[in-house]
Amino acid sequence: MDPDSGKSHLTRFIRERARRLGFNHVGIAQASRLSPEGNRLQEWLERDFHATMVWMNGRAEERRDLNRYFPEARSIVSLTLNYFHGHSHGELRISNYAWGDDYHQVMKTRISDLLTEIQRIRPEVRGVVCVDTSPVMEKAWARRAGIGWIGKHTNLITRDYGSWLFLGELILDCDLDYDSMFDDDLCGTCTACIEACPTGAIVEEYILDANRCISYLTIEHRDQLPDQMADQLDGWIYGCDVCQEVCPWNSRFAKTSSESSFAPREEITSRTAKEWREMTAEDFRRSFENSAVKRAKFDGLKRNIKANLK
Repeated sequence: MDPDSGKSHLTRFIRERARRLGFNHVGIAQASRLSPEGNRLQEWLERDFHATMVWMNGRAEERRDLNRYFPEARSIVSLTLNYFHGHSHGELRISNYAWGDDYHQVMKTRISDLLTEIQRIRPEVRGVVCVDTSPVMEKAWARRAGIGWIGKHTNLITRDYGSWLFLGELILDCDLDYDSMFDDDLCGTCTACIEACPTGAIVEEYILDANRCISYLTIEHRDQLPDQMADQLDGWIYGCDVCQEVCPWNSRFAKTSSESSFAPREEITSRTAKEWREMTAEDFRRSFENSAVKRAKFDGLKRNIKANLK
């Protein structure tokens, strides 16, 4: 068989199976070193914009060079799932992405299923499934795979779903047909996200300072909140959606997700401020079983609630 013919057949098979598994986008890029993106990452780290997320610095070279993470990498398949289920309301709010089941598990299972399908017809193919916690620059690869562009708020934006998307990757040790990079920047002169950020965390266009970001403060930051930020959570107790909610692309193109796994849990969307304040460790365990909110831990969530209800 002509090698190129086999490559194209496998590429078509991957695209078809990915769509059948429910992914909203599937884009494919050739594995290579991310030079411009890697340089920007290094500058960001040198400005200490990663705050206490020391793992960002510890595995920075793997993020810049995919082959440091998976030496046999030849192709990277970028995949998305739409999670949008509306905007957060109420005195205390949790980010839209955490209303349902933990996306790490949903995405990882789905991508693993795709790898299984590939190996069913090509047993010799090896691959690595990546979702969020892997040292992979997901947004940069999604752009290289033609899915969308990175907006001024630093999230990936697409023409058809806005930015309400989970990202995941399947790195493979075989060649495929590759998509063209998404070269356009469709943010134009819009600065809505920068102007709306409650804490001024978007310090420059396309640059986010995690030290000031409500999502970072309510999820990743441990111990007490910095004094200068403790009264600036703006009602958010886990994550923050402000920069996405004001984005014109989201206002125009957001679509309610068909994924039942991401549907909002009543325990999350209907709690009153009083119920949040009185939440016990057992309430937390029961309400957030198989939920991304567990990342903040009970003490972290109670800290965030208390900071908002002074």
